[in-house]
Amino acid sequence: MNNRLFVEAVLYRYRAGIPWRDLPERFGDFRAVHTRFSRWAARGVLKEIFEHLAKDADNEYAMIDSTIVRAHQHSAGARKKGAVRKPSAPARAG
Repeated sequence: MNNRLFVEAVLYRYRAGIPWRDLPERFGDFRAVHTRFSRWAARGVLKEIFEHLAKDADNEYAMIDSTIVRAHQHSAGARKKGAVRKPSAPARAG
C-alpha cells in the first residue's frame, strides 16, 4: 500500500466514524492499515504530518454560510398542524 492510499484510509475512517474493520476494500486489508497506523502514531509520524499540514491550512472550504445551508421549516418557527399558539410573557402583559 502506498503512503497516499494509507493516509486516505485513515482520513476516511475518521471522517466516517467507523471501526477499522469497516474500511472499504479499496484501502486493502484493514488489519494492515491499522498496524501501520499504530506504528506511525507511536513514532510520531502522523503528528508531524498533521502539524505540517496545519501550518499552511486553507480553511476557506470549511466556511459555511446561509447560501448553502437550508434550514428545516420548523427551525424558522413555522406552526405545527393543530398547535395552539401561546403568547409570550411580554405579549400577555402588554
